[in-house]
Amino acid sequence: MSAPSALQIREANVHLAAVHRRAAELEARLDAAERTVSAQAERLALQDQQLRAALDELSQAKDREIAALQEQLLTSEATVHSLQAAVRQRDELIRQLQPRAKLLQDVCSRRPPLVALLADLAEAERLGPLPAGNPGHLLPGGPGPPLANSTDEKADQDQLQATMFGTTV
Repeated sequence: MSAPSALQIREANVHLAAVHRRAAELEARLDAAERTVSAQAERLALQDQQLRAALDELSQAKDREIAALQEQLLTSEATVHSLQAAVRQRDELIRQLQPRAKLLQDVCSRRPPLVALLADLAEAERLGPLPAGNPGHLLPGGPGPPLANSTDEKADQDQLQATMFGTTV
């Protein structure tokens, strides 16, 4: 083998210099890519950490809301039970008061005739007793003659007067 010529050496040197530049360029690109990947990894790790914190916070907020809703549900259920008990008590009271209400309605429906009767009785009281006199004497518009089967006319007449006008208002 012979020694390389100067041209071959120069070409080899140029080629080595180009390979060296290309290697340096690739190493620089590799370093830049590694830095980019590293920065992206850091950003992703930070973003992951932030997302996990947000997720934890959201989970805690959800748990707090569930607890508050459960407490509200328990309170509402207690209120419902209390109201149901009050309704049962009122239903029982209504059941107990219904006979009295019916009686009161009956009394109220009979009130007008009772008022008229009381007015008539008051008028009778105002008129007073029959004058003392002949028991056989008939007053106009007064009671009829004593019955024929009466044994004691005077007693029957006194009893009639007592039953007709002996009430007070």
